Amino acid sequence: MENQVAIEVKNVTKSFKVYYDKGKELKEKMLFWKRNRYENRVVLDDVSFTIKRGEAVGLVGKNGCGKSTTLKMLTRIIYPDSGSITMHGRVSSLIELGAGFHPDMTGRENIYTNASIFGLTKKEIDARLDDIISFSELGQYIDNPVRTYSSGMYMRLAFSVAINVDADILLVDEILAVGDANFQTKCFNKIREIKGQGTTIVIVSHSLGQIEQICDRSIWIKDGRIEKEGDPKSVHLEYLDYMNNERMDEEERARVKQQRIESGLEDENRFGTGNVRCTNVRLLDDNGDEQGIFKCGGNMTVQFDYHVNNPVENAIIGVKINRIDGVYVYGTDTRIDKFKNFEIKQDGTVSLTFKDMPLIKGQYYLDISIEYSEGLPEDYLKHAAKFEIVSSLEDMGIALVSHDWDISKIR
Repeated sequence: MENQVAIEVKNVTKSFKVYYDKGKELKEKMLFWKRNRYENRVVLDDVSFTIKRGEAVGLVGKNGCGKSTTLKMLTRIIYPDSGSITMHGRVSSLIELGAGFHPDMTGRENIYTNASIFGLTKKEIDARLDDIISFSELGQYIDNPVRTYSSGMYMRLAFSVAINVDADILLVDEILAVGDANFQTKCFNKIREIKGQGTTIVIVSHSLGQIEQICDRSIWIKDGRIEKEGDPKSVHLEYLDYMNNERMDEEERARVKQQRIESGLEDENRFGTGNVRCTNVRLLDDNGDEQGIFKCGGNMTVQFDYHVNNPVENAIIGVKINRIDGVYVYGTDTRIDKFKNFEIKQDGTVSLTFKDMPLIKGQYYLDISIEYSEGLPEDYLKHAAKFEIVSSLEDMGIALVSHDWDISKIR
């Protein structure tokens, strides 16, 4: 079992002293000693979790819940008051980017300094130097002092070093927005490539969409304790539902709770405020007839009605396809497909047609959502409809990929 575990956190507790009005000088401390009152604030309270080798896990929660503190303890920047943390393998962190950089040294010199902090020898750094410089896109500036770099150049160099140390465990804290849009995409793709190579990854981010694309599991930390962990989308829905509830006043919360009950949203497969409710989900063939079985390569239209309890501004409508075993197959929404966010004011119907469905035969189900402003659920309906794909082909996997064999040269 130990060979399969990369990170093991057992009963970890961490607190900090928060002073109300602490004297800074000796004279002040002597004359105003009563000012040295402090609160012992518990940031993490008896937290335990295990992460397997090659697994990618996201830590989510509102500001101050203990996400970054957890990551810093994994990096050994700080240590727990009680409990234990065990890490198996070389660790690379994208937390304090550029820690160890000297402003008067060149970018090239700082690569050697920074990479040595991660445990690389000079020979190993020599072998990776060209890749690091190439990825950073600093070109001729690599031999300039780092103090002459812009903040974007500084961060790109630090990122490039950290991801080229062949770490067994990669820790990432809110740094996927490095440089311009093209470089951000490059960084994101690099992290996915690293995951594909079997590296264990832990990410702290408020970008839930990024976590869902990279991570196998999410851990929601609430007030220093683990509130929920599991499939990222499911965890995030409950987290967003909680955040929605947090931003309302008491009267608004009572109204929404009653609305949820009246709308039938008190269900483990539904999340949201209930301002809008999805109803009467149906799957249609090319003739407009309702079906539950479709052919591989055929068309399928998802159609559903919605009922408006209260108007929703900046609405986004989404559909997600999962295989019956929970594998995330495909998802899209009106924002991804470049529709401007719109207002939903009265009852209506939505249709989405999947053309030439390339899914391999098997059973699948749909999730349907109406959200407010990129991620806050008004109504998220899990397992809204189930369907089956049939085919005479014996291909394996999820999707049918067009291909041609050439065996004419086999002898």
